[in-house]
Amino acid sequence: MMNPTVTLEMLNAMCRNTMMEHLGIEVTRLGDSFIEAKMPVDHRTHQPYGLLHGGASVVLAETLGSMASHCTLTDPNKYCVGLEINANHIKSVRSGFVLGIAKPVHLGNRTQVWEIRITNEAQELVCISRITMAIIDKR
Repeated sequence: MMNPTVTLEMLNAMCRNTMMEHLGIEVTRLGDSFIEAKMPVDHRTHQPYGLLHGGASVVLAETLGSMASHCTLTDPNKYCVGLEINANHIKSVRSGFVLGIAKPVHLGNRTQVWEIRITNEAQELVCISRITMAIIDKR
């Protein structure tokens, strides 16, 4: 399912000079049917109460869903863009890292749907998200 020419190094290089680099997001694993990344919970990702900001969780989820969709493309004339994302914030986190993993729900020719589960270091669910991606022609 995933394009075998895509590597962790390539994905992490795509993050340079972007919001992902600013927030410290690092892609850690890439499998045939999933992609995983970690994000620190610190001053960059906190909200005013010292908790992980829900928006930071959504950035991690959108990053994973978008990268996962990108990893399925083999036609160089196509690329993927987000259409819709939702997130349910389940548990708060104050420090350490969160780990997100994206797995496919639907892989069509024009749309894809990915589920992203974000957990804390104790592997407790922090956020669950779903993103719909559009596969479009490059212009």
